[in-house]
Amino acid sequence: MDFFESEIFTYKNNELYCEDVPVTEIAEKIGTPVYIYGKIFFEDRYREFTDAFKEVKHTIFYASKSNFNLSVIKTFTDLGSGVDVNSEGELYRALKVGVNPKKIILTGVGKSANEIKLGLELDLLMIKAESEEEIYLINEIAASLGKVARVAIRVNPDVNAQTHPYISTGLAENKFGIDTEAAYTLYKKQNELKNIKFTGIDMHIGSQITKIEPFVEATTKLADLFLKLKAEGINLEHFDMGGGIGVRYENEKTFSVKKLAEAIMPILKKLDCEIFFEPGRYLTANGGILAAKVLYTKKNHDKNFIVTDTAMTDLLRPSIYRAYHHVQPVKLEIGRNNIIADIVGPVCESGDFLAKDREILSSNPGELLAVFSAGAYGMTMASNYNARRRAPEVLVSGNSFKVIRSRETFEHLLFDEKIE
Repeated sequence: MDFFESEIFTYKNNELYCEDVPVTEIAEKIGTPVYIYGKIFFEDRYREFTDAFKEVKHTIFYASKSNFNLSVIKTFTDLGSGVDVNSEGELYRALKVGVNPKKIILTGVGKSANEIKLGLELDLLMIKAESEEEIYLINEIAASLGKVARVAIRVNPDVNAQTHPYISTGLAENKFGIDTEAAYTLYKKQNELKNIKFTGIDMHIGSQITKIEPFVEATTKLADLFLKLKAEGINLEHFDMGGGIGVRYENEKTFSVKKLAEAIMPILKKLDCEIFFEPGRYLTANGGILAAKVLYTKKNHDKNFIVTDTAMTDLLRPSIYRAYHHVQPVKLEIGRNNIIADIVGPVCESGDFLAKDREILSSNPGELLAVFSAGAYGMTMASNYNARRRAPEVLVSGNSFKVIRSRETFEHLLFDEKIE
């Protein structure tokens, strides 16, 4: 089998480390399953991103949906990032960290009236609207509060992001955004909407995009709309590229953010406005692993199974997307043979697996496995199915680590239930 290593997850004397801390040390002290993140990865990834676009005025808004742990959000905001929130809960988390409301943008295809009202009362930087009805509702709520809402329209450029259909968001068939023609008509109604100020044009064409061409195509299309509006006296303040840059889970041929900048910078410079970005997965995915313990190994006819204490409740992506996450032993035992096995969890579902028909070194009960690329969409998609407690999160910095979210207790699961 091939072994996955990164800048911060490396083997020393055949044992996996996160930065300068052995994964076994964390597992022994905290237990498994456990999410383990490397702070240096998050910081380096952010600096790489912002440096790539230094030639234009820009702001990065960390997409907290990828990993909404308070310490992770704070890691990015301490570096100067704003925060992209998709719900009242994510907004609550950003405020809890102490993020200035003027550095928060409220997104989401189905915002409730209460979420819109809260965004206006807090005077967030802007609300990203995704439908004509939502724009009229924002105008109505803003009028009732005596405010003028800063609004950007998410425009759907009808570009194929060439990614998994569940995470494609820029095609006409997807639920997100407003088509270019309808958006143009709405921008032209600026004078009719007395309690709305259109501040920008936004897009987000999908997630885990591994080719630059869709970004170039979408940027070109929306830049044409931006400049057309500008020529007609509608001066927008920002152009939002969204997120979606792909990362390596297996052997994807990804591109660097520097290469993306080189490709789209000539387009962005023509706009003469501030550029927004909303990366999430790109900043966090490969900065984390999920450490699991092998409970049993078994064989049904010619089929091998490795049963772990980590389940679809801890990492849902393989079950719903058939997404690939590299799985390998924390300790590389010399002389072990490779086998083909399903790596599964204890949840009572056939869909509870981390990997199917995967080549991996044979394992014994009690040994540890590392599930890579778990820094994004791990804990944020976790559940309590089968009354399982959600796993703790650990942040490593150099040769030390801190528990930034403890393992749930059974009291956590029952705190609001009553027996009548």
